[in-house]
Amino acid sequence: MRFLLIEDNAPLASAVVDRLSLDGHVVDHAPDLETARDFSATTAYDMILLDIMLPDGDGSSFLAHHRSRENGAPIIVLTARSEVSDRISLLDQGADDYMVKPIDFAELEARCRAVLRRRDSGPGTGSRTLGTIRFDPASGTLGVGGRDIQLRTRELRLFEILINAPGMIFSKSALVDRLFSYDEDVSENAIEVYVARLRKHLGGSDVAITTVRGLGYKLEQM
Repeated sequence: MRFLLIEDNAPLASAVVDRLSLDGHVVDHAPDLETARDFSATTAYDMILLDIMLPDGDGSSFLAHHRSRENGAPIIVLTARSEVSDRISLLDQGADDYMVKPIDFAELEARCRAVLRRRDSGPGTGSRTLGTIRFDPASGTLGVGGRDIQLRTRELRLFEILINAPGMIFSKSALVDRLFSYDEDVSENAIEVYVARLRKHLGGSDVAITTVRGLGYKLEQM
């Protein structure tokens, strides 16, 4: 998943980035609203973590603008405001959830998973099945032929993208954009490496990652 973190507190932002990166997520950090608007105008995010009190304005304005564009990326607000009325106002403006600072990182991860589950498939475990395979993003396992394969972080995030949209073609550049942050200097050849690993894991199943010449890759049941 690719996250946009809008937070001006540098130590907190660094801690959030480090924690989410350990799970294989890509996190772009914007310390102010201007940077956040630039990032969101050019990049599709799976999740936005939004501070409200920012050096160049109120994060509520970003929330309102984001929702006016009918952008589907969910937003979790990180706020120091603990009054019930403030939290109700944020939810009414379109926030999907909120957390009051100081933040517990385990709770933040759990809330992110819950919001993404609601967006993707409603209540449930978040597991996916396609043909004879079963994928559980929470545990990072791919079930093939009665065995559970533990995916590495990049493999996990790449397969998560593909199985959430079976049959959809993803270009290498689009996958690089989803899997790596602006700070990482990565070529499109890296995608070929991860695709090769996933194809090996899928051997013996009725699901394959197909190359569409000149366009990219798609996951499909054969």
